[in-house]
Amino acid sequence: MSSINGGRRCAACKYLRRRCSDDCILAPHFHPSNPNRFACVHKIFGASNVARMLRHLPEHKRAEAAEAMAWEAYWRVQDPIYGSSSKIARLQDEIRRTQSELAMTRAQVAFHRDSLQQHNHDERNQPAYEDAGWATDDGPFLLPDLPPDFF
Repeated sequence: MSSINGGRRCAACKYLRRRCSDDCILAPHFHPSNPNRFACVHKIFGASNVARMLRHLPEHKRAEAAEAMAWEAYWRVQDPIYGSSSKIARLQDEIRRTQSELAMTRAQVAFHRDSLQQHNHDERNQPAYEDAGWATDDGPFLLPDLPPDFF
């Protein structure tokens, strides 16, 4: 046990008030610094079921399985009816709303882009008054240059 938790009992063995052996299957996944993690897992799954599930898995998949059980147990304690599925459903609804808002925003951008292109196209087809010295929509109203003795 000294190589895994520095000689201390794992959170599972501490919670269950038993000695933690060197080959404790729960020790690598339930560190003594986080006892609430195992408390949730024990409340939902039971210590013997967790140990049995971990024993039946290849060693390289045990950490991921323990993490998944810990998250599911945490959410099941928070919401006993739906567990993590309620959180997942809320996140999926948020994604759908955000995607809908994005689609609406893209449609508005396309509409405004088309309006601007149409406006630019209409301006190019109007007669130019700059040569006569008259104002256009692009600038202030200008009088044509008059000779100094005009007034």
